[in-house]
This record gives sequence, C-alpha cells and structure tokens, in this order.
Amino acid sequence: MGFLKNIIIDAILFVALAGLFANTGWFYVTSVWTALVAAIVLAILNALIKPILVFLSLPITILTLGLFSIVINGLMLQLTASFVGPGIHFSSFWAAMLIALIMSICNTVISNHFANQ
Repeated sequence: MGFLKNIIIDAILFVALAGLFANTGWFYVTSVWTALVAAIVLAILNALIKPILVFLSLPITILTLGLFSIVINGLMLQLTASFVGPGIHFSSFWAAMLIALIMSICNTVISNHFANQ
C-alpha cells in the first residue's frame, strides 16, 4: 500500500509543482495522466536504480553530510523525464534539483503526518 500511496502523492506533487512553476518555464507537465505515468516511472527507478547510485556515491554523500542525495534525486527526476518523453520537462538540472528538494520536503511532511495518525 505504501508503494501506491507514494505514486499518488508524487503525481499530485508533479501537478502542483508544474502549476507553481508554470510562469518560469523551469518545469512543466502536460497533463494529470502524464504526471501519473511519471510518478510510476519514478517509483520504478527509485526501486531499481537509486539504491545503486546511493551505494556508489556513499563517500561523497557522507562528506557532504547527506546533501549529495539532492543531486541523486535530481538525477532520478531527469531520468524520469527522459523515459516519459516530452510530456514532462525540466529546463535544467538545477531546476530538477530544486523540484527534487521540494518534493523531498513535501514527502517527508506528508509521511510524518500519516505516521502520526
């Protein structure tokens, strides 16, 4: 159930953040269905590829006190955008890292909210 919940939350976050950054051109999603597909692809990539990246980057992650994980999350979003296609787009890697940071904060807040209930 947690896997499906994360997919739904990420899809909602994709739509909300696309609306928030609509005038900047940093990030856009063409539709809710594209956001849902992107959330599914992101969940699969997080399950398959992210553990390998975290293991390979462990020394630099330790040296940066965990901040390098934002770079890894930005990379995961860029990979998601490349797999989904033109329906989701980041203007730059910095924009992907900013979206990754906001999504991480929102996911933490939402997870803590559900854990306390």
